[in-house]
Amino acid sequence: MSSLFHPAIYDRDIPVESYWQASAPPLGRETPPLAGEASCEVAVIGAGYTGLTAALTLAEQHGAGVTVLEAGTPGWGASGRNGGFCCLGGAKLGYTEMARRYGLEETRRFFAVQMEAIDLVRQTCAERGIDADITGGGEIILAHRPARRQEMEEECGELRRLLGFEAQVLDNDALAERGLAADGFHGGLELPLGVGLHPLKYLRGLARAAIDAGVTVHGGSPVTQISREGGSYVLATPEGRLTARKVIIATNGYSEDDRLPQLAGRLLPALSSIIVTRPLSPEERKAQGWTSTVMCADSRRLLHYFRLLPDGRFLWGGRGGISGSPAAAKASENRLRRAFERHFPAWRHVETEFFWRGLVCLSKPLVPFVGRLEEEGLYASLAYHGNGVSFTAWAGRAVAAQVAGVQGAEALPAVLRDPLPRFPLPFLRKVYLTGAYAAYGLQDAYG
Repeated sequence: MSSLFHPAIYDRDIPVESYWQASAPPLGRETPPLAGEASCEVAVIGAGYTGLTAALTLAEQHGAGVTVLEAGTPGWGASGRNGGFCCLGGAKLGYTEMARRYGLEETRRFFAVQMEAIDLVRQTCAERGIDADITGGGEIILAHRPARRQEMEEECGELRRLLGFEAQVLDNDALAERGLAADGFHGGLELPLGVGLHPLKYLRGLARAAIDAGVTVHGGSPVTQISREGGSYVLATPEGRLTARKVIIATNGYSEDDRLPQLAGRLLPALSSIIVTRPLSPEERKAQGWTSTVMCADSRRLLHYFRLLPDGRFLWGGRGGISGSPAAAKASENRLRRAFERHFPAWRHVETEFFWRGLVCLSKPLVPFVGRLEEEGLYASLAYHGNGVSFTAWAGRAVAAQVAGVQGAEALPAVLRDPLPRFPLPFLRKVYLTGAYAAYGLQDAYG
């Protein structure tokens, strides 16, 4: 199976009609398709956050000659269409289970990496003059059922005991005082880390920096085959061939098994969709009681994530969906809209102006992978579990350091360096996903 979803999800000729695309300045750099024969020291597959950060690091800090091959345009994939949540994340595995599997010290190292990653994004934007519309401070997870409120109290204790991290649970009155009043929630867990940003402005800032540092970026250049010839890798595209000594795969949820057999059966992409409203007036925001730009998500397994944007629009996203077809897209939009109106009844009259969707990426152990694959000279960094905006800032640098030979795998937390396993019977991955969604839906409704 080359891909799990409808071909429309992978068609790079279909524009991403997102709010980000409509509001970001153009890249302002040429990224022509690869044509003919070319060579470089390091080839990077994927011009998203990971690939561009790795390429920029290799060029600036290690003097490497780097070429990036992108199937669409830079930021066409998840990096240019996510919700802009720069916060803790990267794994879906809980910290208690993580400590059992990898040890407490390695779990703490992984948590420290997440905090460092958030700072790296802010630092990169400040140092390179990237105006990414950074807003808010921290993140709040809202309890969608009363029982989740009690579980959040326990999570606070877990974070304190395992990681020395202080979080707090807020009741609805405290949330309302902060301008976070919505229907159907029962308090929330405040995590005082992270910011919201404009993901495509950040991405294009990285792309400009990489190109200006001497990195060659080819858009419209999907890698159709990777082969070994005389100790080097040869990457074939529709119009050219690129020979490189080392390769970094940074395709995340858009990895296709037939084009990248080195990753076949190892990743599980999942759909995520977003709607964005027209700008809300100050009076409309006040009528609902939601005036804060703090990032929020709910406690569902099939979660919703949402935030007020700097221009007054409201972003509401959610997981779910199996087909990926154009017809299924409309059903996903309608489902999102119904959930949005249920929690924000004062905004039922507010029009949706943008809808789009894309793929997040899971691994079997529910943690990211950063490092060398089984073949010498072949590296990857991916599987961020729908929350890689900040983590990629650290991961791209880490994989670049390994490729440059200045850092070994042992420098990474153990959470990140286990071999990337295949799913059992990987041709059934879509069946697994369907079953998981059914179970999660029941847990969200009754658990």
